[in-house]
Amino acid sequence: MNNFQAVIFDMDGTLIDSMQLWRNVDREFLHTRGLIVPPDLFAELPQGNSFIQTAQYFKDRFGLPDSPESIMQEWTKMVSKHYETDIMLKPGAVELLSCLQEKGIKIGLGTSNSLELAKKVLIRNSVWQYFQCAVTGDINLKGKPYPDIYLLAAERLEEKPENCLVIEDTLTGVQAGKSAGMTVFAIYDEDSSDQHSLIKEIVDGFYWDFKSLAEDLFRTWK
Repeated sequence: MNNFQAVIFDMDGTLIDSMQLWRNVDREFLHTRGLIVPPDLFAELPQGNSFIQTAQYFKDRFGLPDSPESIMQEWTKMVSKHYETDIMLKPGAVELLSCLQEKGIKIGLGTSNSLELAKKVLIRNSVWQYFQCAVTGDINLKGKPYPDIYLLAAERLEEKPENCLVIEDTLTGVQAGKSAGMTVFAIYDEDSSDQHSLIKEIVDGFYWDFKSLAEDLFRTWK
């Protein structure tokens, strides 16, 4: 295994257990407009799945009069209380972040979510201070599965992509990390269970929890 100089984490579904919350947001958001969630809602996001691009996608797909900015504001309002009060880190995440910091490994965040929500939930869980950079989905760049988020994170960490490890949970996320030329580990999230067979074909390691990931990672770390 490589001696990585940086580890870049996805957030939703990876560090925090939040994907079901977003499924509920999709349903509630569309329901208030008299719409139902189609089975293929996220089958194709032409410009990636960043926060701003997903808002534009909803506007275009459903012919909404709302601006992408107002859609993002509505989504943020719908989840802010949960991010500030009851969305938790996955077991073992704090311990892994602490060990990486102790070893002098740079730590970055590469999330499709917004900076506002990332800060809320990571400050609330007392881990925001571990991250030396945060590339979020509310800036003007292509979202996952495109590599842009992870390439910018590596640039901000001043590390070459080949020296970076990405930790992800979704198929689009691992595709983004691999397209960036990085080593990619996937961690189990129930929301991505239908994608696990495809994820396992792509990643360099698949783990059921952070404990097993950390054991494998540090066992061969020189």
